[in-house]
Amino acid sequence: MDAELLHSPVVGLTEEEEADMSDWNLPLAFMKKRHLEKIEGSRALAQSWRMKDRMKTVSVALVLCLNVGVDPPDVVKTSPCARLECWIGNIDPPHSQFAVIHLFIIHMTQSLEPARYKQSLDPTVDEVKKLCTSLRRNAKEERVLFHYNGHGVPRPTVNGEIWVFNKNYTQYIPLSIYDLQTWMGSPSIFVYDCSNAGIIVKSFKQFALQREQELEVAAINPNHPLAQMPLPPSMKNCIQLAACEASELLPMNPDLPADLFTSCLTTPIKIALRWFCMQKSAKLVPGVTLDLIEKIPGRLNDRRTPLGELNWIFTAITDTIAWNVLPRDLFQKLFRQDLLVASLFRNFLLAERIMRSYNCTPVSSPRLPPTYMHAMWQAWDLAVDICLSQLPTIIEEGTAFRHSPFFAEQLTAFQVWLTMGVENRNPPEQLPIVLQVLLSQVHRLRALDLLGRFLDLGPWAVSLALSVGIFPYVLKLLQSSARELRPLLVFIWAKILAVDSAEHRTMAVFILAVIVNNYNTGQEACLQGNLISICLEQLSDPHPLLRQWVAICLGRIWQNFDSARWCGVRDSAHEKLYSLLSDPIPEVRCAAVFALGTFVGNSAERTDHSTTIDHNVAMMLAQLINDGSPVVRKELVVALSHLVVQYESNFCTVALQFMEEEKNYAVPSPGNTTEPGNLTPVRDGPTLPRLRPVNSYTNIRAATTARNLNKSLQNLNLNEEGGPVTFSPGNLSASSSASSTLGSPDNDEYLLSFETIDKMRRVSSYSSLNSLIGVSFNSVYTQIWRVLLHLAADPFPEVSDLAMKVLNSIAYKATMNTRPQKILDSGSLTQSAPASPTSKGTLIHQAGGSPPIPGVSSSSLTNEVPKPPTREAPPSRPPYTPTLGNQAPPHSHQFSRTRKMFDKGPDQMAEDGDEATAHRNFISVALQTGLCDWSAKYFAQPVMKIPEEHDLESQVRKEREWRFLRNAGVRRHSQRITQRGIARLDDQIFINRNPGVPSVVKFHPFNPCIAVADKDSICFWDWEKGERLDYFYNGNPRYTRITAMEYLNGHDCSLLLTATDDGALRIWKNFADQRNPEMVTAWQGLSDMLPTTRGAGMVVDWEQETGLLMTSGDVRVIRIWDTEREMKVQDIPTGADSCVTSLSCDPQRSLVVAGLGDGSVRVYDRRMAPNECRVMTYREHGAWVVKAHVQRETNGEIVSVSVNGDVRFFEARTPDSVNVLQTVKGLTALDIHPQANLFACGSMNQFIAVYNSNGDVISNIKYYDGFMGQRIGAISCLAFHPYWPHLAVGSNDYYMSIYSAEKRLR
Repeated sequence: MDAELLHSPVVGLTEEEEADMSDWNLPLAFMKKRHLEKIEGSRALAQSWRMKDRMKTVSVALVLCLNVGVDPPDVVKTSPCARLECWIGNIDPPHSQFAVIHLFIIHMTQSLEPARYKQSLDPTVDEVKKLCTSLRRNAKEERVLFHYNGHGVPRPTVNGEIWVFNKNYTQYIPLSIYDLQTWMGSPSIFVYDCSNAGIIVKSFKQFALQREQELEVAAINPNHPLAQMPLPPSMKNCIQLAACEASELLPMNPDLPADLFTSCLTTPIKIALRWFCMQKSAKLVPGVTLDLIEKIPGRLNDRRTPLGELNWIFTAITDTIAWNVLPRDLFQKLFRQDLLVASLFRNFLLAERIMRSYNCTPVSSPRLPPTYMHAMWQAWDLAVDICLSQLPTIIEEGTAFRHSPFFAEQLTAFQVWLTMGVENRNPPEQLPIVLQVLLSQVHRLRALDLLGRFLDLGPWAVSLALSVGIFPYVLKLLQSSARELRPLLVFIWAKILAVDSAEHRTMAVFILAVIVNNYNTGQEACLQGNLISICLEQLSDPHPLLRQWVAICLGRIWQNFDSARWCGVRDSAHEKLYSLLSDPIPEVRCAAVFALGTFVGNSAERTDHSTTIDHNVAMMLAQLINDGSPVVRKELVVALSHLVVQYESNFCTVALQFMEEEKNYAVPSPGNTTEPGNLTPVRDGPTLPRLRPVNSYTNIRAATTARNLNKSLQNLNLNEEGGPVTFSPGNLSASSSASSTLGSPDNDEYLLSFETIDKMRRVSSYSSLNSLIGVSFNSVYTQIWRVLLHLAADPFPEVSDLAMKVLNSIAYKATMNTRPQKILDSGSLTQSAPASPTSKGTLIHQAGGSPPIPGVSSSSLTNEVPKPPTREAPPSRPPYTPTLGNQAPPHSHQFSRTRKMFDKGPDQMAEDGDEATAHRNFISVALQTGLCDWSAKYFAQPVMKIPEEHDLESQVRKEREWRFLRNAGVRRHSQRITQRGIARLDDQIFINRNPGVPSVVKFHPFNPCIAVADKDSICFWDWEKGERLDYFYNGNPRYTRITAMEYLNGHDCSLLLTATDDGALRIWKNFADQRNPEMVTAWQGLSDMLPTTRGAGMVVDWEQETGLLMTSGDVRVIRIWDTEREMKVQDIPTGADSCVTSLSCDPQRSLVVAGLGDGSVRVYDRRMAPNECRVMTYREHGAWVVKAHVQRETNGEIVSVSVNGDVRFFEARTPDSVNVLQTVKGLTALDIHPQANLFACGSMNQFIAVYNSNGDVISNIKYYDGFMGQRIGAISCLAFHPYWPHLAVGSNDYYMSIYSAEKRLR
């Protein structure tokens, strides 16, 4: 075969051939998110947007040192120079100074947030002290603003002093910044409008550092003199704004105000327009003068007017510049924490731009990066230009004002970023503007749509939007009555809550589910809003995501909220939720289990009525014991644990009874045990190589730190005929993961070992598991205990772990009791439930009991036992097991027959009560599945984005195209070979020694890879290179064996299914690729099987086209599983008393063909009713059918072979065979090539015979190739490749070999 064909499938293919790829239409199994990722919530992003310490500036101190008419001695002013103060010129002392103060307050009130303003004109030191201390006293912990205008006093000193006056205005008096800090306290904000203002900022920082050092000294040494004085306030939360650097003078341009810095901070639009008109670019706008600017119509707070719109645009632009330039934490502190501070800093950005044009650099503390050259200022200039160009006609002619296109253009820029940007890119700089647009009714709908698309990019986008300040905007809009906004608002709200719809009802339910989650106020509000009845009406909605979240919402609203629970009882909520337990979507079933679990887990006091409801719910939940989805079964364990906590004393009694029965049950000596310290299986072959550890979130028990258990399994009498079946599993072992803290928070071992729990499960009858009404309450506890025992034996380790925790928690609680009393007899404990057997070989069936739940296993054992490593592990101490002697156990309790049925049980010591509390907390905290948090991830992830597999340019798509081209090439090339005819098939192309005796072999249909299973492990070989790729443990118990394997999704992302003779199915991924294999899922495919050494075990057949899995074996049914729904869809009775030995299905004709141990071949039409679906029975074979195969063609024949070697061909519509061929007798294995009309027989007589469809022997293989070619061993398994003419053969001598057609054909 051309090796390059598998790696370069496009070679030699025409364009038409490349386009013909049928694999695109095949569905994929077990590739949902629940299979590919861990069931847990999103990683929480740091909520830097949420300000924990919001502040408010409540008071403003205006200190104006103007001394009008007298210039300070150290400042030489130009002539003419700037004279405007608060836009007033030619101030005459003293009365006009009050007008200045009045205007100052008006300007600050208009542009800044309202506050209490106190002024001091040309003050003394005492007046400043009195003013500052008074404001601080009234402000308490809020912020105070100190605004200093020093235009009439000397410049600040290098010692950190500013100037005020004496009482007679004859002297300038220095005022220390240190004293000012003491009077103002913290938090405060300081504004300095004077020359050399930077000196004050530096001195302030020095004094603040000095104060911190004084605080540290006082804290370390209480005897220090500083510690005896009043502690100085910390200045950490103080903010400073200064008009210029330490070496700069204020501008003296007569066209500008003297208080230019203050004008920028208090009247930004006025000074911005004035400055714009003074620039050369203003000449491009004819007719606009400084006088005309004074007449611009409108109000600042009216966005419909020219002045209001400019103010709105200015706010959006300065916010945008700050958000894009400042670090996130600094932006939150300065622009989101305090509204007045935010206004000041927005205006400070303008001051920096204007004053830098006059060689003056404003200073701030904390210092901001330069923003005066930001590109958004050009957008501001354009908006001003458009507005001013209309001004002459508006004022002179009264024409209507045309609104600026600024916001529409910015939305377009944001849209371009969304649609054209690459995946990894900088945040969109227009995001703050989008939030401002939400204030506009004209653009609101478009802005919400774009915002929703942005949030859909993922949690990082939500975090960015929250950092801008989306939260209060959306909160306000949610109160809007506009119906067209509701879907968009719900979508955005859901995105926000998912970090912190196509169907927006689902998102609404999600929002409500978040509101009621562990929040009593939200629960009460939703209960009053009739939420329970509203949710119950949605349970039958066709959208599964809505059904899922409705159930989660119900589960959360009555979680630990008894009023809601009783409201649900009145509405029969629990009964209406029962319908979701059989929902086709596993996530919906899981959500229903969660809701019912919190329903019975309510901690309120129970009445007889509520107890009856709890029991009915529990028994309905018990029917999910063999659900095909492990997420459902995990949630089932948690739900039942709520019941266990509620009725703890009753379960303690049941636990003690089961422990007593387990103690009395005879334990024979194992037949084939290993040595106590040796963890290597006893085989007559070579020592096993060390297995690869299995490291995955499924926590499969790989060979890590093993722990010997001190008992082996007992003889059981659980088969149908009543004869004993003996098992010799040897020493079981459990990994350290199974030794987690369980029995007690302080105990690092299980109180009940896995073996003990398994014995409890096996000696108990399941005959009354489905009994619901008409049984005593105690019987319910017994049956739920059996369900938990069964779940502790689950093949999926996480399910088993949770169940083990519940069982051990109750066992620990039961053994904590110290009052020796007689245990209840079995009859008084369970009443109408069956008595558990107490001696070997005895089964007591319930008289008149309910039939068992279909699919409840009484014989499967957990698959959590680890594959032993080859090296000897150090022995660890055996698990602690309560000693139950012949006398009554000292830790048991007799519950009074006269007490109320569900009280707390016998009195306990005080310390026992504390232990009980710790136990309850322990079990409730330990048992969590993460379902709700994982479900919420859906809303946090992109839902509008095209999935990667559908993106034609994505890597996932390209890899899939490559695989499908490879598949098409393999099919065509192999077809050409088979069409030429296969004359011989004995060219040995691969041989190697397998670590274990091969029991099942399976070719990968397209990769040069073959899976070889031994008893409990799988080895992968590259048959082209002759290399071993992987070898890992399957996870099944030692006394079970792998009897079947199938590749799922072999055409694409391959998974491997393994079936064992205890009825368990496991599915693996990441095998044979140098990565750790991971268990995708596992479930009990057949629940009534008994592992035997001579039975057929479990046989399966897989339909990739339909996603259906056929299973059968040592049972009397053919069970069909829908892997899409992960649930049983059909049980076809075989109608025979013997086991099914082979399965084959034809999806086109819906036929299932089964070969049986009694020699019959039976054909079933799965479209018909169970009692009518058997359409044909062939009884021509006289012995065990080794293989039954239906050809997947329109009129494909049925081919069957028995151990006697007779090959028979049947047509589905005829009662007799149409052809018979005779091969060798004593067959042990047989396979039929699906393409080449070949079949191969393996014999116990150590040879392989290959036949064509005419019955002619084309090859007879007895020896391995080579110089010393030895005789092949007895054939244990063989399999054809689905396409290539390759035959894989496994024999009892550990060898695996592959034979192919002649080289000239390949």
